[in-house]
Amino acid sequence: MEEALAKDWKVVSAFLREHPNLIRGDADLLSVLGLWLRADNIIEFGPAALARLSADKSREKAARRHLEVTARANFAAQAQTHAAVIDLLEARNHADLARRVDETARLRFGLVAGVVGLEGPGGVPAGWKALRGGAVDELLGLTGPARMGPVLAAKTLFGDQADQIASTAMVRLALWNPAREGVLVFGSSDPVGFLPQMGTELVSFLARVVERTAERWPVL
Repeated sequence: MEEALAKDWKVVSAFLREHPNLIRGDADLLSVLGLWLRADNIIEFGPAALARLSADKSREKAARRHLEVTARANFAAQAQTHAAVIDLLEARNHADLARRVDETARLRFGLVAGVVGLEGPGGVPAGWKALRGGAVDELLGLTGPARMGPVLAAKTLFGDQADQIASTAMVRLALWNPAREGVLVFGSSDPVGFLPQMGTELVSFLARVVERTAERWPVL
């Protein structure tokens, strides 16, 4: 079909080159094309073509603004993440680390809370959420090491603040040797604060920092 159209167009194009006056003399055709004849041999863009050109420019401008806003937001998120890493690395013990995770969520990212959970068996540090075996797999489902979006089961990790949580960002943790399963969870009051299509790079980076920091001290 496309080959036939291309062949037909070559014939039409060749014909029009040989008979250019046919185009200039057809006012209706020029109008359909968004052109108008200002003089015998000068064809200008008409209102329709100019309107299309203006609309294209508006769309390009809107797209450019969207990219600029997104870039600024990404830069701000990265800057806050880097500052959060410094805060977490200064933790003095497991309880202090959990406190800093929560403060990072609230003060740096405007979230409701941040939580570190740890599966048994064995002790769970003060300030961490104790999870039964297999709970991390249930929370993350089949999405891999991280999950973004509204997850009803994750709300229970936030205790008295559960009613404020509308969406969460969760990342799997592997702590100590032999490894124990854990999870880093951030909760937002905004239903679209975390969405499944969002990237997980920054929150996964924070999870790795939490792992390395927590492994400074044994769980008693």
